[in-house]
Amino acid sequence: MSEIVLTNALLVLDDRVEDGTVHVRDGRIAAVERGRSHLPGAVDCGGDHLAPGLIDLHTDALEGHFVPRPKVVWPDHRAAALAHDAQTVAAGVTTVFDAICAGGFDQAKSVRKELFGIMLDAVEDNAGLFRADHRIHLRCELTDPDVLALVEPELGRPRVGLASLMDHTPGTRQWRNLENLRTFLLGIGKTAEDVEVELTERTERGRAAVAANFTHLAGLLGETTIVRASHDDTTPEHVADARDAGCTISEFPTTLEAARAAREAGLTTIGGGPNVVRGGSHSGGVAMKDLAAEGLLDALASDYVPASLLQAVATLARTGAMDLPRALALVTSAPARMAGLSDRGRLAPGLRADLLRFRFVGDTPVVREVLVEGARAF
Repeated sequence: MSEIVLTNALLVLDDRVEDGTVHVRDGRIAAVERGRSHLPGAVDCGGDHLAPGLIDLHTDALEGHFVPRPKVVWPDHRAAALAHDAQTVAAGVTTVFDAICAGGFDQAKSVRKELFGIMLDAVEDNAGLFRADHRIHLRCELTDPDVLALVEPELGRPRVGLASLMDHTPGTRQWRNLENLRTFLLGIGKTAEDVEVELTERTERGRAAVAANFTHLAGLLGETTIVRASHDDTTPEHVADARDAGCTISEFPTTLEAARAAREAGLTTIGGGPNVVRGGSHSGGVAMKDLAAEGLLDALASDYVPASLLQAVATLARTGAMDLPRALALVTSAPARMAGLSDRGRLAPGLRADLLRFRFVGDTPVVREVLVEGARAF
């Protein structure tokens, strides 16, 4: 029987922060106690915060290790996956849903189709080597005519736990303002001529594919237990479509109107950690601080910056938008509930000993130690 005692820590509990001690036995939390332990061998946390490990329902970071530069595919797929895992744990994340693109809206990234199965295999085949618990989030790009053929054979994979329905057609949702999209494309190095060609091609392809793909894909997913999310909801009509498709999550709503509609329809919301840290959206969407102020922000995901989760928690607490326990719940207990993971996300006896120890240096939260099922991972 393996046992660890972590003491002299500021425990981030459901409704408060208090000086206390956590006992870990055989990978589970055995006890949570107020005050310090004087047991021999107890680990003195030096007043650091001790919290549940973070749970990330949507990160695109895996792809960045497989394609670190445009048209550069890393040849060692295991090494790419392990580098992503290391980055994940270093950010304090102990459960991660790797968002893997099924199809693509940008033909310059057509390599995504070639890598789709490879990346799925990398998450499943290297589970025994990972330090974090990796699950799969299927990013289903409805604008791609091939999305159904890509997704259907993969729905039985045991690590697929989440699927999102995405529409990146120019002129709608995230890119409803074409000027924002033009600015974004020019900012990543495309010429003005290339941008106009891409906008035309993406618009034509998206309009032709989205409606049919949405209906058929919703039907396929409805035959599984996979949690479903809509993506970049902008209008109440988008939310209504998501509800009818069996979605329980509205991830990254782009307007207050859509977030309110999601709440009324019984959907939970996920916002982007980078949006909180930066103070707003990079593509013209609503600021997550405004959703938080309206009580419409249910959880956060790291999106494109793994370290943004803990930084977003710090930002919300520092600015007074929420106290620390409520802010931390956005990246622990809330995403656990949304994904149906009842064995983690809180400091409570019987749950997995996925633990994050951190301290603040100025305004920056610094990860000091991470345990996954009681074993040190960072």
